[in-house]
Amino acid sequence: MHPLAGLSVAAVMLAVVYFFSLRRSGVASGRYMQTADALIRKKDWLGLLAVSNRHDDSVAGVIERALAFLTENPNAGIAQVREIAEAEGMRLAGLWNQRISYLMDIGSIAPMLGLFGTVLGMIKSFSVVASDIAASRPMMLAEGVAEALITTAAGLLVGIPAIAAHAFF
Repeated sequence: MHPLAGLSVAAVMLAVVYFFSLRRSGVASGRYMQTADALIRKKDWLGLLAVSNRHDDSVAGVIERALAFLTENPNAGIAQVREIAEAEGMRLAGLWNQRISYLMDIGSIAPMLGLFGTVLGMIKSFSVVASDIAASRPMMLAEGVAEALITTAAGLLVGIPAIAAHAFF
């Protein structure tokens, strides 16, 4: 139960941190998108590159990478620029997914720890059945089964919300 409690605390802490740090504005803020739209309408590519360079938005990083490639290779076709933008977008999406993968790890490990506790509880129960003490058998058997069920429930209680938080983010 102690490892499950630790995983539970870690999952809650990660979910809170991700809730406040992973925002839609980190992907594309409204302010950046309005500025970028105005510069695109004016066809001010160097201005857009400068603005994209100053913003931390993921979209700004993709545009910056594509425009930097275009300024270095002025004869590049739209397919090449699209490929650069897609590659940068995939790289940034991978970084975001990597950050939240810890929640999935916790969601996978917690039920396994609960199952391990179940196995230990059942071993304890069956060892009571095999013992010669007839008077205390029912109580000790019930204690082992209860331990098994509690650890299974605790593992699921930690794992299910962690997987749900991973899916949310």
